[in-house]
Amino acid sequence: MRRYRSILASILALVMVCLVSCGSPQAATPPAYSPTQLEIVKQYEGNVIKQRDRMDELEQFIVNRDWLNVGTFIHGPLGDLRRDMGYVSRNLSGKTQKTASKTAQDLFVHFETIDAAASAGNYSLAVQNYAEAIQDFDAFLSLIPKA
Repeated sequence: MRRYRSILASILALVMVCLVSCGSPQAATPPAYSPTQLEIVKQYEGNVIKQRDRMDELEQFIVNRDWLNVGTFIHGPLGDLRRDMGYVSRNLSGKTQKTASKTAQDLFVHFETIDAAASAGNYSLAVQNYAEAIQDFDAFLSLIPKA
């Protein structure tokens, strides 16, 4: 009888060890962004949104074929946009960071093309690239975390 009791105690101990080690709750996933990253993103997000809101001014310059102001606007008020978008994209995580960087690059290619179109007085090229720039701008803003 003693022998069965010790074997039974050993089996129960083994079962308990397995249950405790294998039955623990799943580890919680860490937050995607640290508070510092979110703070930096929010700080520069405001600047990026302000510049997005000013894109209507660029559209009016293009529609009015005011080529001098198109170039001035791209190099003036939108001049700090590259820096601000860089700060935001560098503080995003993993795949989002790569996507944001690529989208920002595409946006600036459109700005450069608009500038070149303004220098050449090419209205259709400027309008086409403006529309694509707006799409890239909105795509970039959609990648920014909300919280």
